[in-house]
Amino acid sequence: MSEEKETTDFRSQPHKLSTIKHIIAVVSGKGGVGKSLVTSMLATTMQKKGYKCAILDADITGPSIPKAFGLTKKATGEEGSINPESTESGIKVMSINMLLEEASQAVIWRGPLIANAVKMFYTDVIWGELDYLFVDMPPGTGDVPLTVFQSLPVDGIVMVTSPQELVSMIVSKAVNMAELMNIPIIGLVENLSYFLCPDNNKRYQVFGESHIDSIAEIHHLKVLAKMPIDPKISEACDAGLIEKYDVPHLENVAKILENLE
Repeated sequence: MSEEKETTDFRSQPHKLSTIKHIIAVVSGKGGVGKSLVTSMLATTMQKKGYKCAILDADITGPSIPKAFGLTKKATGEEGSINPESTESGIKVMSINMLLEEASQAVIWRGPLIANAVKMFYTDVIWGELDYLFVDMPPGTGDVPLTVFQSLPVDGIVMVTSPQELVSMIVSKAVNMAELMNIPIIGLVENLSYFLCPDNNKRYQVFGESHIDSIAEIHHLKVLAKMPIDPKISEACDAGLIEKYDVPHLENVAKILENLE
C-alpha cells in the first residue's frame, strides 16, 4: 500500500482585514528595463477600468513606485498592522520609502532581512478588499523573488524586457525560475522597444533590433506589448503624475488579467 506524501504549504496569509483576489508579480531579469514603470501603468490601467488595485513595492533597495505617483507621506499603523498610502485615483501603495526617515536613505540590508520586509508588506499591511495586488519585484532571481513565489499565492507573472540581445539569456534565467516555482507566466512586455518620430511618424529601434518574438517562441510565451520610448512617460514619472498619463500600451495585458479565474 503506497503512502501519500504530504505537501507543505509555505504561503503566508494576508492581514485579517485584507481580501485579495489576484496577485500579479511584475519581474525582470535585469535592472533598468522599466519594470516599475510597467507595474505603475498596469495598476493605473486596471484602476481606471473600475477595479480596486494596489502595489506592493518589493524592490527594497531601489524603490521607485512612490516617486511615480507623487507619494511623500509616511506609513502609519500599530503593532502588527500597517496602513498603506493611496494615490489620487485610489491605488494603495506600500514601499520601504514610506518607513524611512528620508526617502534618499540607503537600505543596506542582507538578503534575508530584505525578504522578511517584503513578506511583512503582505502579512501586516491592511490592504482591504482588492481585485489586483501588483508586486513590483527586484530584478534577478535572488532572495526576494524566491520569498515572494514561496510565500504569496501569485496568480501569474508579467515579465518585462528590453530589446538588447543579451536580454535573451537573462530572460531565460527568469523563465526557468518561474517554471521551477510553478508560477505561470502571463507573457512578455518589451519596454523601450522603439521611438516613434513625431516629424515623420516612423519607428526607430534606438536600442537595436528586437529579439522578443524569438525569445517568446523559444519559451512558448505571448508577447503582450511593445512599449515605445516616450519622453512624456519619463516626465510623468518624474513629476509623480503617472496616473495622468494616458495608457494605451497595456490594454492586451489588461484583457488577460480581467479573464483570470
